[in-house]
Amino acid sequence: MLDIIGLSEIDVDVYDAFAGTGSMNLAEIRRRTGLPRQRLLRVLRALAEKGLLTKLPGQAETYSAVRPEIALEAMIRRKEQELASARLIADRLRDRYQATSGERPVDLIEVIHGNTLIAERTDQLLRSAEQEVDFVDKPPYARTPSVLHPAERDLLGRGVRFRGVYERSALELHDLSSDLEAGLVLGEEARVVTSAPLKMIVVDQRIGLVPLRSDLPEVGTALVIHQCALLDALSAVFTFLWQSGLPLHLPGPDELTGVAPADDARLLALLTTGLPDRSIAKQLGMSYRTFQRRLRDLMTALGATTRFQAGLQVATRGWVTLPGTQPAREEDVIEGAGSPSPRP
Repeated sequence: MLDIIGLSEIDVDVYDAFAGTGSMNLAEIRRRTGLPRQRLLRVLRALAEKGLLTKLPGQAETYSAVRPEIALEAMIRRKEQELASARLIADRLRDRYQATSGERPVDLIEVIHGNTLIAERTDQLLRSAEQEVDFVDKPPYARTPSVLHPAERDLLGRGVRFRGVYERSALELHDLSSDLEAGLVLGEEARVVTSAPLKMIVVDQRIGLVPLRSDLPEVGTALVIHQCALLDALSAVFTFLWQSGLPLHLPGPDELTGVAPADDARLLALLTTGLPDRSIAKQLGMSYRTFQRRLRDLMTALGATTRFQAGLQVATRGWVTLPGTQPAREEDVIEGAGSPSPRP
């Protein structure tokens, strides 16, 4: 963790060896750390240069530690000053690019080749978000979705809004607990559509990313699109899909008091998406026969003889949220009326 301010793991270990001591000579430090003499000398000199240790006068190699609230705070302040300077340069470069944007069409679209570079650029775009990330999720993927994207986890923690439209086929590829449910618990808003024409990410309505082709088994090539009419069109497509999608709500433990048991609530939520039975059974970690038995028992408990009747019952009891019963957000109404908002 402290490598961000220039301290390696071995630096921290040697500095930590001084805790509870006054000063130590080289032999004492070697006994505490177990490091070879030459390597230890290099670390000690580096720590002295960074202000964490002081070499005491005399012939013996004797050192004392500077208290962390002094030494480490000084290093952190230096790093903060460096980051502040880097921010000023980044802001200046951004202003220069914005001042010339639109002069050449080539400046509005970047072409990225290779799944590794696409995944890196996606992470970079997500982490630049300040207010909102809108995405349409469908295969193919640059990286198979097995856990919630770290950038999404961090941004949701900072209050950035995430709205996701999932094509039904995408739900079969995501892990229910470590990916989908993890995002929803943190605040992601999700809806499901039968099919989506393309996958996309749009960040703060100022930059987007789409695969060049959606009909290939791998992403391969992607386009980064800056503010222009094409980005506005992507935003409009997202808004249409968002307004026509079914809400995906996987209730957490705190929401299950007095309603369906956890597995039944998840089963019902996945049923509303139209996923095939075998896919739902896989997501819930149960065999197909167990799933069928659970569904029959649930329908019997609801007094329903058809899935349609079961759906009406669970909607009436508030176990799932349907589009007609979900209050519209004011900003969504505004977006749908005139200024549509913009993940693959």
